[in-house]
Amino acid sequence: MERSYTFHDHTADVLFTARAPTVEQLFEQCALAVEDTQVDISCVKQKKEVTIIAKSNKIDRLLYDFLDDLLYYKDAESLIFSKFKVVITEENGEYHLHCTASGDTLDPLHHKPKVDVKAITMHMFEVKQGEKGWKAKVLLDI
Repeated sequence: MERSYTFHDHTADVLFTARAPTVEQLFEQCALAVEDTQVDISCVKQKKEVTIIAKSNKIDRLLYDFLDDLLYYKDAESLIFSKFKVVITEENGEYHLHCTASGDTLDPLHHKPKVDVKAITMHMFEVKQGEKGWKAKVLLDI
């Protein structure tokens, strides 16, 4: 998947903006940006798969929870990912996310660590749908 996220200068944290034609692709781009902040994702082989499931009545909260789950896998199970397949459905005003994330166990010698993301922050966090698709702004606490 072609990269459609951009990193911006920020005083102490990492700020990025992602764009995509669909909400599912937006979530995939944001996930790639989070992983790309931490390691060289081009070095992450897709040896392991996990399923991530989340739900929320707000699309921005769904993205927040999804990205937070990625940090959980990194911190609790030492897993990092380089490929995501996201499906989002809406039922009775609630969004449901099903993601297959593919990656590997973090190996500092092989994956070239960059910085450790400690948390996704709500500061500056936004998800918007516009005429040209979807856009998200995410600030990562490092």
